[in-house]
Amino acid sequence: MNRKLLLNALLFQTGWFACVFAAQQPWLLAVPVLALLVHFRWIGRWAEEGKLVASVLIAGSALDSFLLQMGVFDFPGDSPLVPAWLALLWALLATTLNHCLAWTARPWWLGSLLGAVAGPLSYWAGARLAGVGLPLGTLPTLLLLAALWALAIPVLHGFAALYRAQAGQRG
Repeated sequence: MNRKLLLNALLFQTGWFACVFAAQQPWLLAVPVLALLVHFRWIGRWAEEGKLVASVLIAGSALDSFLLQMGVFDFPGDSPLVPAWLALLWALLATTLNHCLAWTARPWWLGSLLGAVAGPLSYWAGARLAGVGLPLGTLPTLLLLAALWALAIPVLHGFAALYRAQAGQRG
């Protein structure tokens, strides 16, 4: 396996754990920020992927904030928005789309399958570790998230392809 792909996957996984544990230890948010900096230093370039990371962070945070408002999640506190640690997870996910998860872009159903399985499992594990409640119950929440993530991964790959094409036109 390519070293950059392996580093990309390790940065994502390390950042994932740090984000989830940052729910109780906010100082751990420095780890995913560092992971993003390492990504842009040695794996991707901000000029090519910055718009993708920002777009996925905004779109994903909006989706999760909507789910919060709909009663799917119960975070400690009473903020109408998702916590920073969850928003940073979206930025980390974006860094994988052109790298270690690029294989899930074509055919589209690979991304849907990965999203339908890994998305809900990631949320379930994260919720358990971060103390996030699932007011609808575990199974209904996982089924809802499976459907959303089956759509989300191909859409995110669409963002990635669009921004790659735009970067190619400029270059």
